[in-house]
Amino acid sequence: MRAVMLTGNGGFDQLEFRDDVAVPKPGQGEVLIKVAAAGVNNTDINTRIGWYSKAVAEATDAGAETGLAGAEDDGWSGAAFQFPRIQGADACGRIVAVGAGVDPRRIGERVLVEPVFRGDEPFDVVYFGSEVNGGFADYCRAPAVHAHSIQSPLSDAELASFPCAYSAAENMLTRISLAAGERVLITGASGGVGSAAVQLAKRRGAWVTAMAGADKADAVRALGADQVISRGADLAAMFAGAPFDAAVDVVGGSQFAEILKCLRNGGRYGVAGAISGPIAELDLRTLYLKDLTLFGCTVLESGVFPNLVGYIERGEIKPLLAETYPLIDIAQAQEVFLTKRHVGKIVLTL
Repeated sequence: MRAVMLTGNGGFDQLEFRDDVAVPKPGQGEVLIKVAAAGVNNTDINTRIGWYSKAVAEATDAGAETGLAGAEDDGWSGAAFQFPRIQGADACGRIVAVGAGVDPRRIGERVLVEPVFRGDEPFDVVYFGSEVNGGFADYCRAPAVHAHSIQSPLSDAELASFPCAYSAAENMLTRISLAAGERVLITGASGGVGSAAVQLAKRRGAWVTAMAGADKADAVRALGADQVISRGADLAAMFAGAPFDAAVDVVGGSQFAEILKCLRNGGRYGVAGAISGPIAELDLRTLYLKDLTLFGCTVLESGVFPNLVGYIERGEIKPLLAETYPLIDIAQAQEVFLTKRHVGKIVLTL
C-alpha cells in the first residue's frame, strides 16, 4: 500500500512516501479501514521536529522545516518515539476487514477513528499516529470500539477534518464544564482546534470572544463568535473587569498570565496546545486568590467522541475545510499549514 513513513526527527526530508508498505492485518478486537482522507495537525509537525521533547522551549513553528537542534525523541506520552511511524491522527474511511471478536457485519461501514485509544485505566492510552500507525496510508487498523460508524452526506475530506481538532475542542469544553450563558475566551480561533471550539461553544449557548488575526476575523465571526479580537491584544486593558467564566487556550506562551487575569473568581482554564511556546509564567497568587481551576486536556473523556459523531450527524456543527492535497504532496500540505494563512483544516486525500 501507499504510506508516508516518518523516518526520524528533522525536516520534510524525514517524510518518506512509499508504495510498497505491507497492508496491516486487524488483530483481536480490531478493524481494518481503507482510508479515504486524513487531516493534517500540529501534532504531526511537532512530532517530526521533536517539539514534545522537554529540552525544547521554542514555539511550534521554530524549526518546523528543518527540525529542532537538541530535541530528544519524546512523543506525546513522554516515552521514546519509535521510528519509522505512519502518522496521521485523523482518518475517515470504510471498514474492509475485521479481526477476531468483531462482528463481520461491520464490513462496509463508513467510520471516523477516535484518535485516543483508551485502555482499562483512565490514563492507559495510545495515540493514533503516534504510538501506533495512523491515517497517512491507504489502510490503517484501529480498535473496533474506536472506529465510530457515521451517517452523513459530507465528503470524506470534510469528515476527516473533524476527529482530532473537534474532539480536542469538545474535550476542553467538557473538562471546563462550559454551560449556556457563560462567557468564554478562545485563543487561536482560526486554527483547527480553535475554530472547532468556537462552533462547539456556540452550540452550548456560550458567549464567545475569539482571538484571531485581523485578516481572519470575518471568517471566525461567521462561525458564530460574538466578538473577535486580534492576536496580541492587550487583554489586561480590554478585560480589566475579569469578565470571562472560562478560557480555552491552544496558544500558550506569553499571554498565559494575561488570560488568567481575565477570568472571574472561580474561573476555569483549559489548555490543549502551546503553539506560541510551552513555557509560561504563572503568578500563584492569581491562581489561588481567584480560586481558579486549570485543566490540562489530552485524554478524551469517554463520551466526547460519540457526542461529536452525533453533532455531525444532526448537522449541529459544520466542517471548515481549507484545502486538500493528495497524500504524496504531504510536505507541500505541511508547508501551507505552517504559513497559518488558512482558516480551518488542511486534509490529505487518498
